[in-house]
Amino acid sequence: MSGVMSELHCPYTSLTTGNVTSRLLEPANCLQLIVFLSTELEAARLLKKPTSEPAQHDEDVLHELCLIGKALGLPEISPDAPVSELMRELETKITKLSGTVPMSPPLFKVQLQPEQWETLQELHHSMLKEYECRMRMLVTRFDVTVQSFHWSERAQVKGKPMKEVYWPLRESLTSESRITIPHLLAAREDYSRILPTCNATFCLKTRSAIQKVLMIGSVPDRGGRPNEIEPPMPMWEKRREGGGGGRGHQRWGKRDERKRK
Repeated sequence: MSGVMSELHCPYTSLTTGNVTSRLLEPANCLQLIVFLSTELEAARLLKKPTSEPAQHDEDVLHELCLIGKALGLPEISPDAPVSELMRELETKITKLSGTVPMSPPLFKVQLQPEQWETLQELHHSMLKEYECRMRMLVTRFDVTVQSFHWSERAQVKGKPMKEVYWPLRESLTSESRITIPHLLAAREDYSRILPTCNATFCLKTRSAIQKVLMIGSVPDRGGRPNEIEPPMPMWEKRREGGGGGRGHQRWGKRDERKRK
């Protein structure tokens, strides 16, 4: 024990000096030794490099790759198989299946650098926050609208059946998005072609009898254009006494004198 204390550079002289056989006979020295070894152990754990996390990460990656291989119909993969070999088998199988399925070219074709991947991840997080905010507002409006239906007497009688129909649909509306960066990598060019719902060709294929009832007809013109607003009428005031009235009388008086002449 004295050798261990000297190698650890123990600062307590009671554990490093004196008779070796009698150093730990006193309870105070034993307690001091326990405290010192505990602090050294805690410091060693803090300074230890994380070696178990990469191993756990590799196990998770191998598990996901095994699931992909099972979905593609590959034979059962051994857990001890190297990841590089498994990736080659998956790439060969996916390339073979891609030739038999009509698919458009990938939408994302650029090879990004590590810094660009980090920027893309930050952009993804910001878009997730915006989506969550908008979705939470939409769900809140939906809840308020449904609550307003329960104000009538008829709805109060049928409140339970309405809740049984509404609540399963409400639970499916979550504010969190399930879109991840792998969805971007798997996207195809045809995903970017979004037809507007008011397109004539699109409406011919999706028109149904219910649209004749729910579709709004011609909406009357309600006005409200700034250029059509009439100016307000001026406020009428009494004529002020004095002012420029005297000058006017003088002018008329001179004209009358000229006419008389």
